[in-house]
Amino acid sequence: MENATTTSSPALTESQAEALQRFRSELWAEKILRDGDSIGTDDDTLLRFLRARKWNVTASKEMISACQLWRKSVEGKGIDALYREMDPFDFPQRDIVFTYWSMYYHNVDKTGRPINIQHLGSINLPALYEHVTPEKHWRSIFLTAEGLMREILPAASRKAGRHINNGLCIVDLKGFTLSQFWQMRDLVKKSFQVSQDYYPETMGKLIVINAPTSFTYIWGIVKRWLAQETVNKVEILGNAYLEDLLKEIDVDALPASLGGTCECKGLGGCVLSNVGPWLDERRSREATVEPVVKE
Repeated sequence: MENATTTSSPALTESQAEALQRFRSELWAEKILRDGDSIGTDDDTLLRFLRARKWNVTASKEMISACQLWRKSVEGKGIDALYREMDPFDFPQRDIVFTYWSMYYHNVDKTGRPINIQHLGSINLPALYEHVTPEKHWRSIFLTAEGLMREILPAASRKAGRHINNGLCIVDLKGFTLSQFWQMRDLVKKSFQVSQDYYPETMGKLIVINAPTSFTYIWGIVKRWLAQETVNKVEILGNAYLEDLLKEIDVDALPASLGGTCECKGLGGCVLSNVGPWLDERRSREATVEPVVKE
């Protein structure tokens, strides 16, 4: 559907609108993009790739082509098959994975963006891999990024009544040590690469809290893996972070572990709850499915 449009996005300049039209036309003409592709065929999807390559249509086309190839070939199955096999919001041993590396979506901020929270002080990959294979753990990481595009951002947009195209990430470094960083360094680098290459422009802001003194050294390594545009979205705070967080997030949407009042009682706690518009929509769909009556 070569003329597909989308929900409202920020107004484009004349040259940007022309770039978008050319980009769309060439993607269809060269069969890089087809109707029904799960990457998305709407303007907002295409704009993410154009912005990531500073509106250079040729570079954007190379980027989305590489993304399409990855989506079709990842793990020899492709992203669509993997997403059907493993629900990133409800997979076996998810509680164990989050015991040693919690990475979860929880509510939305004051602008309607989904909030991703990661507590890195509990990182213990050797212990995790006694229960879960490294391959399964890695799959859960990139399928969480896929879930952001498939379910979380669309649900947040519908809840807000306007387009939400990125999220707010909080990285909690309470108790985090340099030795833990060395454990996870390669995975962090790999995760950032996947995010920047295949899910561009989906992080609106990243707030690091409880940053230890060693983080200056760690950040010096990590920021070399990031595009400057991503670096510019990072805010680093110490342990007096609550006032700053509450400028972004309502207190009842923030987990109690971070100074808010939310505990997600009856939902397994904030880490496992999946609470947010995306969970509301899943429940609504489940409620409308008629049970199968066996004769």
